[in-house]
Amino acid sequence: MSARSAPVSGLSSAGLSVLRGGLATTLLWIGALKFQDYEIENAEILVTSSPLTSRLREKLGARTLGRLTGIMQISLGSLIVARPLAPRASAAGSLGAAGMMLGTLSFLVTTPEAWQEGPGFPRLSMLGEALLKDTVLLGAAVLTAAESLQAARAARLRDAPRSRAGRA
Repeated sequence: MSARSAPVSGLSSAGLSVLRGGLATTLLWIGALKFQDYEIENAEILVTSSPLTSRLREKLGARTLGRLTGIMQISLGSLIVARPLAPRASAAGSLGAAGMMLGTLSFLVTTPEAWQEGPGFPRLSMLGEALLKDTVLLGAAVLTAAESLQAARAARLRDAPRSRAGRA
């Protein structure tokens, strides 16, 4: 590695660490909030506007659906931060988070309250703005999944000569 690429590599590594930490913190924190009544009430407009989640809400109830969502978010966040010990598990957590973000972004389509009336370029409400930010979390999930899979592959290649030597 040249002296010139060292700062770029360090910056990339720092950025990825912040991205992973931010994604995991967001999932863990918001997942924990799903056990609070006010969070379940706040999500009601989103849940009832979506064909999929409204059916789940009817079957499970708002509180149970919220808690299951919280458990999933906490599980995914925990897997993502396990990257140093278990890169494959971390990749699975990141891919799960990407799927969750796609689901959350679908609320932009199913929730009329995400938009404001008016002429010109489509205008997002505050709710719509909050939902749109999940595109950044989606990108974070995809990047951290890719990096975790690369780390898992590198570890497998690094350990392969040892496992072959052990069989000889």
